[in-house]
Amino acid sequence: MEIDLKKLKKVYKNISTSDYVTAVKDVNLHIPSNTIFGIIGKSGAGKSSLVRLISLLEEPDSGEVLYDGVRVDTLSGKALIERRRKSGMIFQNFNLFSSRNAAQNIAYPLEICGVSKSEIRSRVAELLDLVGLADRAEAPVSTLSGGQKQRIAIARALANKPDILFCDEATSALDPQTTQSILNLIREIQKKMNLTVVMITHQMEVVRDACSLVAVVDKGLVVEQGNVDDIFMHPKSEVTKDFLSHLHQEPQSDQEKGLIRWSKAGGKYILRFHNTATDQPVISDIAKKFDISFNIRAAGIQSVQENKVGTLIMDFDGEAAELAKVMAYLKDNDISVEEAE
Repeated sequence: MEIDLKKLKKVYKNISTSDYVTAVKDVNLHIPSNTIFGIIGKSGAGKSSLVRLISLLEEPDSGEVLYDGVRVDTLSGKALIERRRKSGMIFQNFNLFSSRNAAQNIAYPLEICGVSKSEIRSRVAELLDLVGLADRAEAPVSTLSGGQKQRIAIARALANKPDILFCDEATSALDPQTTQSILNLIREIQKKMNLTVVMITHQMEVVRDACSLVAVVDKGLVVEQGNVDDIFMHPKSEVTKDFLSHLHQEPQSDQEKGLIRWSKAGGKYILRFHNTATDQPVISDIAKKFDISFNIRAAGIQSVQENKVGTLIMDFDGEAAELAKVMAYLKDNDISVEEAE
């Protein structure tokens, strides 16, 4: 299912102050079918408001939402209900019924749609197997771990065979290891079912590990969008650079997943390498070719989908003319350079 947003706008009234807040400002966005598309932003950026408009839980004040070229934001009544049923939604806090066991939670949306009991049993068993919890069908919700609860929530979201799956901060309440297993599951399901998955998050790790495309939202605007590896290599907006800087500075033992910083001082230049460039002795070559000295403050390689992105935070010291030659050399070798603030 292909999704297009055209000049989408949403304004809310602050009840306590009577002021009006524009949560979504003239957003234009194209979400291709059969992809995992990330929408990332900080708290209050407008990403949750945006997903409520995309998923038809709210109407925009102006603009259009189109699914496969057909406008859907104007739907109402039975047509709106039918369209919503073709979309699955996963939430941060699972939203499972504590009074129902795992299988009964998955069965709930099928019961609402009037599906026969035999079909429900078959579909629930299929979904439990899909999420790796075939042996937990009768388990009370209170006995499930956070990761198991989210797997049941995913199964429930898929019960009516949706063509779009919305994930609203689906891993925010989980530990890193469980987060990775849930993201892997979502990727597997997306491939098996050819779903369009829209992931709302404030975690750059989620974008890195699950999404192929991303839009960065700030103050109700889409400030940057594109392929995830391009965004990692060539961040343009300040908010994207901030997300990446926080991601890189997290201490991790596995250098394939993060950047190890051994000096908090200095670090004027941030160099980013892509794929095969990560294996080349670029800095060694620079030292031989140019009359400069350098000091590496931090380094590491991250896997972004099928690609590798290497990062160096470092200082160069030398005459301005030599430094200009170094920057030109890096650019010629497809290595992006930006000056750290």
